[in-house]
Amino acid sequence: MDADMTQPDPKPAQGYAGDITPQLAHQWWQAGEAVLIDVRSDAEREWVGHVPGAVALAWKQWPGMAMNPGFDEGLKAAVAPGQRAVLLCRSGVRSIAAAKRATELGIEAYNILEGFEGDADEQGHRGRKGGWRMRGLPWRQS
Repeated sequence: MDADMTQPDPKPAQGYAGDITPQLAHQWWQAGEAVLIDVRSDAEREWVGHVPGAVALAWKQWPGMAMNPGFDEGLKAAVAPGQRAVLLCRSGVRSIAAAKRATELGIEAYNILEGFEGDADEQGHRGRKGGWRMRGLPWRQS
């Protein structure tokens, strides 16, 4: 993995507070310094695994990956004024869009690099190249 994955500080980003490693997100969350929001679909969390204690709030919904019309209200309910949010998706793409939207709503929001499953490997499989799960952070599977 590249050296940036151990970088303790957020990386600057366009349109939201920054990008952070899964390890830093976990540290902030455990210290009560951030709310962990899992923006994957209910189906993804059910089939692939989830982080116990994270707020489950889909950015897009299965089937069809349509925008979740309740996202804004759910986010405002989950993140109190003055709190920051760390956003987790499968690979760190949807969470960027969600972080930008959170920022528009006045929330200090960070994208978690690598997401839950990390990047796909040469065979197209996830879970071997980075991600919350591969990094040994807490998760469960139904």
